Amino acid sequence: MSVRRTKDEIAKMRRAGRVVAEMHESIRAAIRPGVSTAELDRVGREVIDRRGARSNFLGYHGFPAVICASPNEMIVHGIPDRRRLDDGDIISIDCGAIVAGYHGDAAFTAPVGEVDAEALRLIEVAEASLRAGIAEMVDGNRLGDIGHAVQRVVEAAGFSVVREYVGHAIGTAMHEKPDVPNYGRRGQGAKLRVGNVFAVEPMVNAAGPDTDLLDDGWSVVTADGSLSAHCEHTIAITEHGPEILTLP
Repeated sequence: MSVRRTKDEIAKMRRAGRVVAEMHESIRAAIRPGVSTAELDRVGREVIDRRGARSNFLGYHGFPAVICASPNEMIVHGIPDRRRLDDGDIISIDCGAIVAGYHGDAAFTAPVGEVDAEALRLIEVAEASLRAGIAEMVDGNRLGDIGHAVQRVVEAAGFSVVREYVGHAIGTAMHEKPDVPNYGRRGQGAKLRVGNVFAVEPMVNAAGPDTDLLDDGWSVVTADGSLSAHCEHTIAITEHGPEILTLP
């Protein structure tokens, strides 16, 4: 089961989470038709540098950037490059930060310019599924309760959850055990305890759940070419319920 963090440790993770939240705010403000994903990566780097933090993405197993930028049918792990976003695209941004040895990790999906109603609905459902998963993060619940809540919201909307890629515990490393799937059964899995900290991250496909890995060894896309949305927060389980650490 996940490590139970002390209040002091969670305070350090809260500091890292606020850097991530600032990265999100700055990158959201820069998203527009014509901007390149490399330019968005530069925005993230500027926040990291300004706040005296370190990136937990840059150099991770050789990853070359501080953000993952995944447009349209790309689910996760897109490498920023010169590609310019077009009006009507959607773009998923995933990034993290390290402060005092502790990690924060969060993601969001945003529209680029004017997008169609179904793309907006996909983003809204992904966000709603994350909120549903977070609501289950109370002392005494089970890990499966989180995934069940996410899956229920997504499938009720006619979409699907990715199964090959999941959330995770987080602390002094970005990815710690146990995994946090976006599917599951109520009442199953390890018991949740005060002090557990998880990165919960629904990846929601507009059509089927299957994925393909591109030749760059990082970028994951929907196998059927449908759109995908990704959202994530780092959340601590406290005696008062779930606390989202990656909010401003």
